Amino acid sequence: MKKKQLLLIMCTLFASVACSAQSDEDKPYVTKNFTSASLKELTVETSGGSISVTGGQSGGFKVEMYVRPNNNWNGKKELSKEEVEDRLEDYDILIGTEGDRVVATAKRKNNVKWNNDKNVSIGFKVFTPRNVATNLKTSGGSIKIASLTGEQNFTTSGGSLKIDDLDGMIQGRTSGGSINVTNCRNDINLHTSGGSIKAEALKGKIELKTSGGSIELNSLDGEIEAHTSGGSVRGDNIRGALNAGTSGGSVRLANVSGSLKANTSAGSIEVELKSLGKYVELSSSAGSVRVTMPLDKGVDLNLKGNRVSIPLKNFDGEAEKDFVRGKMNGGGVPVTLSASSGSVYVNQ
Repeated sequence: MKKKQLLLIMCTLFASVACSAQSDEDKPYVTKNFTSASLKELTVETSGGSISVTGGQSGGFKVEMYVRPNNNWNGKKELSKEEVEDRLEDYDILIGTEGDRVVATAKRKNNVKWNNDKNVSIGFKVFTPRNVATNLKTSGGSIKIASLTGEQNFTTSGGSLKIDDLDGMIQGRTSGGSINVTNCRNDINLHTSGGSIKAEALKGKIELKTSGGSIELNSLDGEIEAHTSGGSVRGDNIRGALNAGTSGGSVRLANVSGSLKANTSAGSIEVELKSLGKYVELSSSAGSVRVTMPLDKGVDLNLKGNRVSIPLKNFDGEAEKDFVRGKMNGGGVPVTLSASSGSVYVNQ
């Protein structure tokens, strides 16, 4: 059985760890340090505040807990120490260790009814070594996570995700905010149900999905999935294999090198391909498809739309106003372009 060292931080004990009432939201209400070299994991959970985790620190873990106004504390901008302690009696707060894991949690007690006049937002900032795995969860705030190596899992029901400099298995979810991710590597899986996604300088296996916003991709390299049900897809400087789609906007991609599949149900597609990969598949149900691409290599063409326009050289096949099927330069990479309600333009 794992040795447990769980430290329950009760309101009556806060004075022993240098707590004070907060007149400045950047001042932690309580701070705890954990220096054991055996600590390799972090669990943080709060029901009403934000979470920030920053790795790359020397000297172990530092956990800071913040108590901030929620609904302006019934008209008051700040509370006295006694008033804060009174409100914290409605919560179970835990800051401690369990085996090789640091734990920081703040949960409303099950028998306490919701009271806007006494409600507070409890957030955590944690500073850790680089090689730390995390499990983070909040139902009412944002999550910021940076400078870590390992498996990272984080979820919020009501805030945004800001992610930077992670290396490993990365899985993040938000039901009500945007995602901003930069400088990450390895296996990246990020979903939001209610916001946009901005991704830059990522490398590896990448999956980005949103049900309610646009997607912006810059300097990505790897096996990439990017899909939205409610916005546009924009991208620049992408290498590898990209599968992008939207049900509610256009697709605009520049400086793409590699395999490409993209589709839209409610807009047009414009793509600049610098070099071809294994395939090109582009389709639009409600707009045109316009592509700039190298035509000096062997390709198998399957193009169709209300009108199809492409400069044909060394071509063997059929070419009509609304379709082109055949081989250029002896055939090779399959190129399939389709516009159900628009035209197809290649190098035009």
